[in-house]
Amino acid sequence: MISTNDFRTGLTIEVDGEVYTVLEFMHVKPGKGAAFVRTKLKNRRTGAVIERTFRAGEKVNRAHVDRRKMQYLYNDGDTYYFMDSETFEQFALPREKLDEATKYLTDNMVIDMLFYQGETIGIELPNFVELKVIETEPGIKGDTAAGGSKTAVVETGAVVQVPLFVEVGDVIRIDTRTGAYIERV
Repeated sequence: MISTNDFRTGLTIEVDGEVYTVLEFMHVKPGKGAAFVRTKLKNRRTGAVIERTFRAGEKVNRAHVDRRKMQYLYNDGDTYYFMDSETFEQFALPREKLDEATKYLTDNMVIDMLFYQGETIGIELPNFVELKVIETEPGIKGDTAAGGSKTAVVETGAVVQVPLFVEVGDVIRIDTRTGAYIERV
């Protein structure tokens, strides 16, 4: 059991017999009445996102999720294939289970595959990935007084906001949790 006061983004919990990941949470202390925790939860099996409010200090079951290192091999459109790094067993996952992760997957990338009671419920990417910029507009020097940004398309097809100095061919580091540009590598 885990207290709602200990929630953090990415925590996997059981609610009403289903497995959810905490996407967002906020502790609210109104002027009158008891404090509560407002959350946004993602169902790991169906992908549905719900909003749920818990009383502060309420106990919920923590889902025991097994993580196994896997290597991304390839995809054939709607199915993505991974290989266990230790047993060389291959797993196939439909695009729906991967959500936004497909924007950052590159060949041979090592990820964590998540299992709950023997069922594959998704993957977890590394926090940061390095991807090559394949398309962006040229930045014009002196165009802005303070910084500025433009859109760039990286090798996986993801669209990222980058500073004006980033050019085609540059390798950039991206935070996979937020999709934000971190730095040029």
